[in-house]
Amino acid sequence: MLYLPSTGAPNTYGAEIELRKTNDGRMALLAYTALDRLADCMGPHQPWVLYPTERLGDLESVEHYDVIYLDLPVPQELWRTAADVDRRSVR
Repeated sequence: MLYLPSTGAPNTYGAEIELRKTNDGRMALLAYTALDRLADCMGPHQPWVLYPTERLGDLESVEHYDVIYLDLPVPQELWRTAADVDRRSVR
């Protein structure tokens, strides 16, 4: 199982997974091996989903990504805030 960041928006499969664009233009799936690592690397307001590793191929067919990064710290200026999460819940 991996913890994947979510946009907080629902979709037909559950919650929409958040992908990030790398500096070289590839789409990256960020995955975390523990919930505390996700919070430490993406901030305490990051929505997330618990995802089975054996289903990552299914995810790739729905939301294309080029690379997976495990336990990657995201710069704090890119972290979600409580206000971001509140705005998502209103939509």
